[in-house]
Amino acid sequence: MSRGAVSPETRRVLGMLVHATSYAQATDRILEWARAAESRYVSAASVNNVMEAYDSSDFGRIMDHADLVTPDGMPLVWGLRLLGARGARRVYGPQLTEHVLGAAERDGIPVGLYGSMPEVLGRLLSVLHGRWPRLGVPYAFAPPFRPLTASEDAAVVGAIRDSGARILFVGLSTPKQERWMAAHRGRVPAVMLGVGAAFDFLAGVKPQAPAWMQNSGLEWLFRLATEPRRLFWRYLKHNPRFAALFAWQLLHVSKERI
Repeated sequence: MSRGAVSPETRRVLGMLVHATSYAQATDRILEWARAAESRYVSAASVNNVMEAYDSSDFGRIMDHADLVTPDGMPLVWGLRLLGARGARRVYGPQLTEHVLGAAERDGIPVGLYGSMPEVLGRLLSVLHGRWPRLGVPYAFAPPFRPLTASEDAAVVGAIRDSGARILFVGLSTPKQERWMAAHRGRVPAVMLGVGAAFDFLAGVKPQAPAWMQNSGLEWLFRLATEPRRLFWRYLKHNPRFAALFAWQLLHVSKERI
């Protein structure tokens, strides 16, 4: 974290560090880093991040090295509160994206987009130009669904640098987007913000869960109903284990307090 700024509370949920931040605090921090052209990465984390970090020490290190990890899902908010961060609230990737876009337009900070598919990026750019007409978006790229070659990756880094983008929204889904951001910290002179499905939601190509489902922790059920083939095995693998393992963590915390 930068000098002079108050760092948010942190807790480890199944070993993964999560910041009990807010939209305003996260946005201010991202804009501060962007104005200084600092190479940072931010993850809007869900249960999926926690379980990927739990299952992979390599991915766990990537999450620990992130400059900011926001609680994207209500289970992480509840986890933070149960671990003593009483003021924890949700900082949802798509909404954080909107906050940052608005602040970037206000401050004249150019942004870039990396991820999704060409047709989605086209629709997203149209939405951004309509909602934030003074926002500079000098870079947008939908990478192929395969690892880039070394020369392709160097070209991507060069294009981002040349564009002048100081905030780069990365929509590749977890854990791919966090791995990409970690590999490019120090190479991309921008704050990289991993936002998962935010591109699809903002572009209007996928529906978002109703607010009541989001607030009650049932967004996963809505997303499963709309994308069963893609999400069934992820939720089956991660959600029950998260509930059981976090209950075990709480039991140990309670014993330590006795």
